[in-house]
Amino acid sequence: MKKNKFVGSKILLVEDEETLAVGLEYNLNEEGYQVVWAQDGKQALDFFNTKEFDLIILDIMLPYYDGFEVARQVREKSPEIPILMLTARTHVDDKVHGLALGADDYMTKPFHLQELLLRVKGMLKRKMWYKEVTISQPVYCFGNNEINFANLKARAKGQEFQLTAHEAMTLKYLIENKGKIVSRKELLDKVWNITSEVETRTVDNFIVRLRKYFEPNPAQPIFIKSIRSAGYMFTDP
Repeated sequence: MKKNKFVGSKILLVEDEETLAVGLEYNLNEEGYQVVWAQDGKQALDFFNTKEFDLIILDIMLPYYDGFEVARQVREKSPEIPILMLTARTHVDDKVHGLALGADDYMTKPFHLQELLLRVKGMLKRKMWYKEVTISQPVYCFGNNEINFANLKARAKGQEFQLTAHEAMTLKYLIENKGKIVSRKELLDKVWNITSEVETRTVDNFIVRLRKYFEPNPAQPIFIKSIRSAGYMFTDP
């Protein structure tokens, strides 16, 4: 059996459904993770503000603060920590809203335990990839734009603003593959690991947002180009 190289990673589990939470806590511990369980949104933020975590598993329907509000406050302090949202909601708009707030992945209840464990490992792997490529090139400039991938701060059109982890990781992946066509599927596999039901809207919404930030004319992009029926290509003319 292949050893989990992320043993010891600290996970904040935020779930008010006790039976589910106890089962998840047990199985995550069995995988070698260190788990802290919060039973509501307020307790989750208290733990987050006083302890260090590598990943958050976050239910949406919570007492005090819902998962959306928890994600928003977490992102204000820590734009890079991976967040896996759990939800009983199946509406695509809820998922897109969560992703826009900075969630990294979604699982709809009920779900298979092994799939959740694979998602957790995949998110920790992507976090490691992002950290490694950021060390080699923390700041990137193109046109009149500057992105600091270490702290997710960007400067464009005379303004400074904060990117979400997904926005930064998407842009970083495109830059790492400059001049090459990157398909939506490749972005989903390498950056998100999101199910196909939100594929088109998820990728396209993020590309639209990145163009709005960094393109002189978002309607006629010169940096993040669409390749018809194939995907996207980053160019730095």
